[in-house]
Amino acid sequence: MNLFLDAFWRAVAYCLRPRVMLLSLLPLALMVALAWALGYYFWDSTVEWVRTALAASTLVNTVSNWLQSVGFGGFKLALAPLIVIFAVTPVLVLLSLLTVALLMTPVLTRLVAARRFPQLERKHGGSFARSLLWSLGSTGLALIAMLVSLPLWFIPPLILVLPPLIWGWLTYRVMAFDALAEHASVEERREIFRRHRGWLLGIGIFCGYLGAAPSVLWASGVLFAAAFVVLVPVAIWLYTLIFALSSLWFAHFSLAALQALRLEAATVAPVGAAPFASDTVIDVQALTWPHEPSATANTDTSR
Repeated sequence: MNLFLDAFWRAVAYCLRPRVMLLSLLPLALMVALAWALGYYFWDSTVEWVRTALAASTLVNTVSNWLQSVGFGGFKLALAPLIVIFAVTPVLVLLSLLTVALLMTPVLTRLVAARRFPQLERKHGGSFARSLLWSLGSTGLALIAMLVSLPLWFIPPLILVLPPLIWGWLTYRVMAFDALAEHASVEERREIFRRHRGWLLGIGIFCGYLGAAPSVLWASGVLFAAAFVVLVPVAIWLYTLIFALSSLWFAHFSLAALQALRLEAATVAPVGAAPFASDTVIDVQALTWPHEPSATANTDTSR
């Protein structure tokens, strides 16, 4: 618990540094450019395709006619853009997570290591290619979990548990791996994952709940079309800043755990061998034992 809380407060303090704030703008720029490109090339065709699918649905037409009778006739027109926006949101969140993991996490981990653990040996247990494969594999498993559990999201209690749990597991897998990739060996990383899996998952789940906060801005951008251009980039930046916080939190926690693991290994290390090697040849005849006359003395006595 002490390590958990200490790493959290340190991560919050690091997020206020100008360097971290500037780094958080880089993924924001990439996400805005990607969203603009997707919207420019695919928005009209995607919305039209969704409207065609909705028009062919008897249930949607029935609900739309009922809403029109009570004075909400524009609901059907707004439904297609809403569906597209809510469908794209998880993709942008995932891309934001991967962008932070690949671009920001190594820089932030080096910042934490340089300021807190300058003497910590780097064993390079994870390369960039391995980190990329690990992130893509974990993201694929998280997407599968989302699709499998999607019907359960309509049950009121589970909607508050399952998405943050999946996001937390993904965040823990990606960020903890990247935080230890440069300093820990493969064996050390596995041991830290085994010992601290519960706390690491707790950090990921907590950050997953924090990641739900920008969804309010997404909903506001959908409800208030005039503010969409402003609120959506702000929401993406908040996502990025929260992921940066989680990255710093994992860096402080993981590197401190790695340092403690190495200190423990050094403490319980076996006592060194004898001061001389086993193949050392000792001239027994050259030794003079106490109260034993030397060869020279015997010679003088014989004379």
